[in-house]
Amino acid sequence: MITPPSPMTVVDIHCHAAGIGAGGSGCFISPRLRRSWKYRFYLRSFGVTEGELEREGDALVLRRLSERLAASARVRAAVVLALDGVVDGRGELDRERTELYIPNEFLAEECRRHPNLHFGASVNPLRPDALERLDAAAAAGAVLVKWLPSIQGIDPADRRFVPFYRRLVALDLPLLTHTGLEESFTRADNALADPERLRLPLEEGVTVIAAHCASSGQSHGEANLARILPLFAQFQNLYADISALTQINRPGHLLRVLAHREIHDRLLYGTDMPLPAIGLTSPWFHLLRLGPAEARRLAAIGNPWDRDVALKLALGMPETMLNNAAKLLGRDVIR
Repeated sequence: MITPPSPMTVVDIHCHAAGIGAGGSGCFISPRLRRSWKYRFYLRSFGVTEGELEREGDALVLRRLSERLAASARVRAAVVLALDGVVDGRGELDRERTELYIPNEFLAEECRRHPNLHFGASVNPLRPDALERLDAAAAAGAVLVKWLPSIQGIDPADRRFVPFYRRLVALDLPLLTHTGLEESFTRADNALADPERLRLPLEEGVTVIAAHCASSGQSHGEANLARILPLFAQFQNLYADISALTQINRPGHLLRVLAHREIHDRLLYGTDMPLPAIGLTSPWFHLLRLGPAEARRLAAIGNPWDRDVALKLALGMPETMLNNAAKLLGRDVIR
């Protein structure tokens, strides 16, 4: 019989932050995204209102996140992700093409205030001072670097980024990068999220974490999940997270990923929080698999992290998978 892991070893490797620039945070959301129906939906998912942020500052988002996480019986800590913006031809932040910006400095400072939140940095490698920014992020306590290529205009296969990859290796910082379709923003270049484009950083020795395990969409007429599986066989430094795989827009995705038992030891627990907090991963979406009694039991779990863990276990996630993120990150993620 497998002994469940201690709840003090479970780390959510994929958790988001947000901000509107209140309190001098430096965050911003583009007018285009603010006009979208998604804007108030996202605010609601964080448990905040625009008025509250204007009064108390964007730090409120991190405080609410930390408080909700502290109430979890299963998950001890979460990696919260910054998001660098699009870079223009001069190497400067292009505010016109950036929909959401969460600066490293703001997030690092707020994560220091909350021991259960760990700083996930974001650096666009097209910035002329990208290597210096990497060094600064590492010095500020970053446990990984996050990319969203289809939004940030980053091609992971661009050989200009070789020095960036080598610095990641020198700093022992994993690269968590989105793979598969991106549907959270008003526009995206999903060709940049083709998992095959990760071959270059993998060859350079970077520890790459494919967000969502390339479980959605196609590239060059082939399912992205099928395109990433040969890379797992070829590169031992490739990992993936299972965040978002139970959302309503990803039916059956978790089951398809878990069917590949050969990669179980390289699948990392993640939630894509705060989206699970507002019902996007409701157990009722998996009624045919779970049955009504089990769906009802899981839906009654109040804490979103505990409900997410329980749902994924009920759908076949091995208990041991909950420990993989902490094992990979090492350092002092469990304090």
